[in-house]
Amino acid sequence: MPDALAAILRRAPLTPEKMAFAWRAAVGPAVDHATRVELRDGVLYVRAKDAAWRREVKRSTGLIRARLDALLGEGAVSALDVS
Repeated sequence: MPDALAAILRRAPLTPEKMAFAWRAAVGPAVDHATRVELRDGVLYVRAKDAAWRREVKRSTGLIRARLDALLGEGAVSALDVS
């Protein structure tokens, strides 16, 4: 993600639409299609279609968190809860 887009995104209010956009940008279209997300009290709840996608998201949690931090700012997502 270009730095300018990330800077603009960080300044916008943290809405469900912004979270969905950041999630898609962080994980790509395949994982986005196989999951749904909801941010509550700093925790991003990730629901995967099946066990294989759940394992993939859990395996990639560190990378996903780093990408979300870059897009939304550190601390916007304090934890991922994957199920």
